[in-house]
Amino acid sequence: MVRVIMGVKGTGKTKQMIELINSAVQSEHGNVVCIERGNKLTYDINSQIRLIESSDYEMSSFDFMKGFISGMHASNYDITHVFIDSLTKIVGVDPSDHSVEVFLDWLNSFSETHKLKFTITISGDISLASDGVGKYF
Repeated sequence: MVRVIMGVKGTGKTKQMIELINSAVQSEHGNVVCIERGNKLTYDINSQIRLIESSDYEMSSFDFMKGFISGMHASNYDITHVFIDSLTKIVGVDPSDHSVEVFLDWLNSFSETHKLKFTITISGDISLASDGVGKYF
């Protein structure tokens, strides 16, 4: 399952993400991981969450993200939920870029194959989202 939370800056995406992350640690029967850009979530999320700061790994493309997520899962089959805050800012693409849709489709396929959940925030005007991105709202 892939869920996307999209909106312009100031619409409460991060606040909603923090609530979802902290509730996931209580409800999930496995490990929860959060990939973020910057250190803004460090003090807001439960310490049981594995917090990964994206710039430590130079995540600059969706191909890298695919490899990173695949490797993370291969090293820990107990991961049940991955949160990615500010996906398009991490990778450095415009939210309307077609590659976002392609990545989300890959993520959905990976999710179904490996029984993982993904929750992602994207900063951008929701009205500009393609139908391919919109199906994950």
